[in-house]
Amino acid sequence: MFESLTVIAVFCLYMGLVFLLALWAERRLAAGKSVVNNPIVYALSLSVYCTTWTYYGSVGYAATSGMLFLTIYLGPTMVVVFWWTLLRKLVRLKTNHHITSIADFISARYEKSIPLAALATVIALVGTMPYIALQLKAVFSTFDMITHDTGVASAWIGSHVGPIVLALMVVFTIIFGVRRLDPTERHEGMVMAVAAESLVKLVLFLAAGVFVVYFLYDGFGDIFSRYQAYTRTPVGMGQQPQTASFI
Repeated sequence: MFESLTVIAVFCLYMGLVFLLALWAERRLAAGKSVVNNPIVYALSLSVYCTTWTYYGSVGYAATSGMLFLTIYLGPTMVVVFWWTLLRKLVRLKTNHHITSIADFISARYEKSIPLAALATVIALVGTMPYIALQLKAVFSTFDMITHDTGVASAWIGSHVGPIVLALMVVFTIIFGVRRLDPTERHEGMVMAVAAESLVKLVLFLAAGVFVVYFLYDGFGDIFSRYQAYTRTPVGMGQQPQTASFI
């Protein structure tokens, strides 16, 4: 367990490093040398799809349903497979009509109808609010799980962690997302920040996987043998345990 003050300090340090990396990417762009125009950076930035709640949901679903959790990623996988025909058209429309949002995209199909764009904006706003709430809940729940306050300052931070984290996220998004009003601008600083965070997530997930497989258990064989024994052995009052399949 950690002090809330320590966790917030680490969080600010991490965000500061990401901030400097994003600033470096934007300065390189201003100098005429884009570091984001790279297939590796672009591929890493696509993992913006995997939000905070995705990790909670995917792990929980995998624990109860086995490999069926992969169906969560069926949609984005199909988009990647058919990107040549789908994404190319979207990029062409975006460039020709200066599209920056889903509301612009929908209204452009109907002669740039302003009422339709407003309606699409309201629907998108209302539809995403519950999901954003889940993201914040995941962050706050994780903070509560890893912190234990003993001092006055840490206790105050622990009781106000929601507004603090939310304010830091909003400031960072404003700095690299919406501080300019040019609809054709590529936010290379934000893309680089997302790619860097995705790399951190990937490394940490691999480290956690290695720890679970080879330190908590004795390799994949041990895990699957224990799983098979668990699903075949009655537990409790003669009841069968849950029989989720890995195939």
